[in-house]
Formats: sequence, structure tokens, C-alpha cells
Amino acid sequence: MIQLTTSHLQIIYNHAEGAYPEECCGILLGIASGSNKECVTVITTKNVWNTEEEPTIFTNQEGSRNSRYTISPRDLMVAQKQAREESLNIIGIFHSHVDNLAVPSEFDREYAWHSYSYIIVSVYDGKSRDIRSWCLDEKYGFQEEVVQY
Repeated sequence: MIQLTTSHLQIIYNHAEGAYPEECCGILLGIASGSNKECVTVITTKNVWNTEEEPTIFTNQEGSRNSRYTISPRDLMVAQKQAREESLNIIGIFHSHVDNLAVPSEFDREYAWHSYSYIIVSVYDGKSRDIRSWCLDEKYGFQEEVVQY
């Protein structure tokens, strides 16, 4: 289970709608206790998929920012530093799916890390519709987790 406040949800929805028709992305800081996570801070980041700003680490560079996302290593390092300073951890990543369901793609699964929550918000015609969260299991399959707010 991952706990978010209504204000966290609003930040995620606003970021997703503002990025439309591209995918948005961001980082969740908080406290993890077993399989329960409590979000404390939502950090919005720029989607740098296939931009000149950041070299990509992905071998498969197909797709555009309308169907792919990546967070710059610099943004991840800044978030990690902030988490450490606030005695928190990175507990998850969020991104949007453009005109599609809030269900992980094969690309999402391939590049996911264990222990993180992966929140996906579906955005249709520029409006957020659904939000769901997923975690990798031992066999590298996504299992849905409850989003509590």
C-alpha cells in the first residue's frame, strides 16, 4: 500500500495534465515500512526521453515522449540528496500514460526497480482519469498495490 495526500494527488494530476500530450514523470519521497509506504514529498521532473540534455541509458530508444519517459540522473541525485537531508527515502516514481490505461507497459516493467512503487496516471484528452500503483514481485512481474488517500 502507498499512502498519498489529496494534495500529492493534485500535484501529480496537474503535472500529468500540463505535460499532455507527452508523458510526465516525477519522484516520490517518503517512509517505507515493509510493504507499506507513506509519501511525504512529490517532486515533479522533466521528461528527458531522447533529448540532448541527458544521454539515455536505454538500449531501446524507440518511441517518443508521448509513450516513454525518463528522469535525468541529475534529478535523481538531487532527489536522493533531498531525501537524505530530510531523513526520507525515494519510495517511488510516477509517470503518466497518454490516452491509455494506468497499467504498466513492458517498457515500464523492464526498467523498474524492486521496492519502488510505480504510480501511473492515465490522461485522456488532457484530463487525468485514473491513478494506480504497481510494485515488482520476485519474478519481475508487476503487482498492483493499493493507493490510499
